[in-house]
Amino acid sequence: MIFTDTLKSNIDFSNVYKNGKSYANRLLVMYIKENGTESNRLGISVSKKVGNSVVRHRLKRLVKESYRLQEAVFNSGLDIVIVVRVSAKDKTYKEIESALLHLGKLHNITSTT
Repeated sequence: MIFTDTLKSNIDFSNVYKNGKSYANRLLVMYIKENGTESNRLGISVSKKVGNSVVRHRLKRLVKESYRLQEAVFNSGLDIVIVVRVSAKDKTYKEIESALLHLGKLHNITSTT
């Protein structure tokens, strides 16, 4: 089983932003950087532009759950930062999950089964 930790400190986020690669689609932006460990670390960022705290937290939960359920298809040893865009505000779980998997394919960090 793959274990995923969370990115919490501003330094960790900045490091991934500066040194990682990014791809984006309509709903999400994904930055990845290798972290040299066996596990992934996930960070989720939702700007205040997206909505109030209820909306932002809902989107954060949707992204986190999408990643948790699809965790097995992602390669390990990565720091992943996901930035939620304003256009994701009214989207469903399935749309968020689809956007997440799409970005994983663009980065070539998902195993296709």
